[in-house]
Amino acid sequence: MIYRAYGIKKMTETTMPLAERMRPSTFADVVGQDHLVGDGGLLTKLVEKGAPQSVIFWGPPGTGKTTLARIYAAAFNADVVKLSAVLDGVAEVRKAVAAAETVAAMGRKTVLFVDEIHRFNKGQQDALLPHVEKGTFILLGATTENPSFTLNNALLSRCAVVVVKGLDEAGLREMLARVETDLGHALPVDEEGRGALIRLAAGDGRRLMNAVELLMSLADEGEMWDGEAVLTRLPEARAAYDRDGDWHYDLISALHKSVRGSDPDAALYYVARMLAGGEEGMYLSRRLVRMAVEDIGLADPEALKLAMAAQEAYRTMGSPEGDLALAEVAVYLALAPKSNALYTAWGQAMAVARESKNTPPPKTIVNAPTKLMKELGHGDGYAYDHDAPDAFSGQNYWPEGMGAHAFYSPVERGFEREMAKRMAYFTRLRKTRREGI
Repeated sequence: MIYRAYGIKKMTETTMPLAERMRPSTFADVVGQDHLVGDGGLLTKLVEKGAPQSVIFWGPPGTGKTTLARIYAAAFNADVVKLSAVLDGVAEVRKAVAAAETVAAMGRKTVLFVDEIHRFNKGQQDALLPHVEKGTFILLGATTENPSFTLNNALLSRCAVVVVKGLDEAGLREMLARVETDLGHALPVDEEGRGALIRLAAGDGRRLMNAVELLMSLADEGEMWDGEAVLTRLPEARAAYDRDGDWHYDLISALHKSVRGSDPDAALYYVARMLAGGEEGMYLSRRLVRMAVEDIGLADPEALKLAMAAQEAYRTMGSPEGDLALAEVAVYLALAPKSNALYTAWGQAMAVARESKNTPPPKTIVNAPTKLMKELGHGDGYAYDHDAPDAFSGQNYWPEGMGAHAFYSPVERGFEREMAKRMAYFTRLRKTRREGI
């Protein structure tokens, strides 16, 4: 769709949704984004200097990404081509390019606005790239997903990425005040009900406007809603979560770090957040197993057993009964003694293994199942440890010429204190045996 953006006309038709009717038409009307549109804000500066740049607007739903893009485009008196990454493909991009080239021949600028640009695949994004480079159009994209993961690096490098913040309480209250000004009367809620509306909005301005519109439809004449009425009569906001998006990765990272930091209450909270958002319990169980081996290891060998038991319990019972097993293991892991000694040792061992992947082990410790292999010396000189004093021969097990490596260094916490004692014992005994050989 192509339209002229000399200005944004305020829409007042009563049939129009409240969120659309209250959409800001200037940067001065935008709430909660002073870092972008206030004095010295990035978008303010670009408009003041008359220097349009391609911009990716990244932020949660209902925070004004599309509105900011519209106002920004209008400031440069450009033709605007709007695409939806959900509905439009490469063919529509080509049509937009052709329209932009026609407009450019008349000395005018074109802004290409792509909503949900993260849904464009690599081919579609590649189709945009040469035209952004040539300046055929100014690209504006809106996304709720981290552009670092969803957009090509080449495209990102040619755009400014701006973070559109979730709206805070002050911003949401300002929106309510503007609605009342537009209506010419107060909303039918008391102060407690107003606070409940803000909590329901959860930083989403569009959700707030929809809640207000529903409230206005449901409230009887003269009725005043309190907080309980708002929370019980209006639908609860869906948890901000996406199993393939930023919330998924951010919350599992927060859970892992809470366990590592020995905070059982925070660990419980993030398990609950993820399950409330619709996360698969089996995914959580696998991550908890990983935490047991990465951050606890042999400091508490029971941690892995309990994590595996919780996984099996969840597999058997499912949700919600199995949720408690995940909560139990999260608390146990958070309070268990911590050690990444095994995790670190494994990384070092893998690095050395890659470097020496073609180095054979010493012949003394390889099997000789055939006569030829025996004749070649396989197994010659092998000392059977059970025949040695203390069931320990002290022989060398490392490839010839490679020398022994020290990977595992247990910490003085939990069961690894015992592991450290055992390592020290065998180190002394090995030295004794070899000096006696």
